[in-house]
Amino acid sequence: MELIRLNIRGISYSQTQTGAYALILEEDFGKRKIPVIIGSFEAQAIALALEKDITPPRPITHDLFATFAKSFYIIVKAIFIYKLTDGIFYSNILFQDTKTKEEQEIDSRTSDAIALAVRFDAPIFTTKEIMAKAGIYMEMGENNMADASIEKAIDTIENQLKMEDIEDSFSHLSESEINDLISKALENEDYETAAKLRDELVKRSHS
Repeated sequence: MELIRLNIRGISYSQTQTGAYALILEEDFGKRKIPVIIGSFEAQAIALALEKDITPPRPITHDLFATFAKSFYIIVKAIFIYKLTDGIFYSNILFQDTKTKEEQEIDSRTSDAIALAVRFDAPIFTTKEIMAKAGIYMEMGENNMADASIEKAIDTIENQLKMEDIEDSFSHLSESEINDLISKALENEDYETAAKLRDELVKRSHS
């Protein structure tokens, strides 16, 4: 499997999704970038780790985990964004016991994986296939990204990666099928889709 190393280029508030942020990852040798939508807590966790001079008065969850791991001689060696389905990026964290050199990969949300990678100075990788599918070209400012470019990038990703328009595909589904899709959406932490499916059930109950 051919891997591409990614670097964090910045975080910007998303105007299209309330309370969401766009984390911009750029390939190491190239200009393609991947905008990953993350929550406000994860955005704060990554931003705090990137700002080496800022230390919160009390450790946040990712800091606590990093301190715990280091206390037992465990490090994050790398993270791998290995799958992209319906706009959701899936990642693994590669941990290593520095005493025994034993390694173990554990599934993680991409935002949490990156928050830990920053704290351990661990590299971030994705596959050539994901970069070909999700990578886009964005104009970057000298010190930050233009808001218009970010929003355009987010819109492009959402339009390209959604296999179908969820809201237009409910009419032929039974209530049982919708409930099954809600369960799957929650398992994948796709809360936006789960909410839309729930709204469809509510709409039917009132019709």
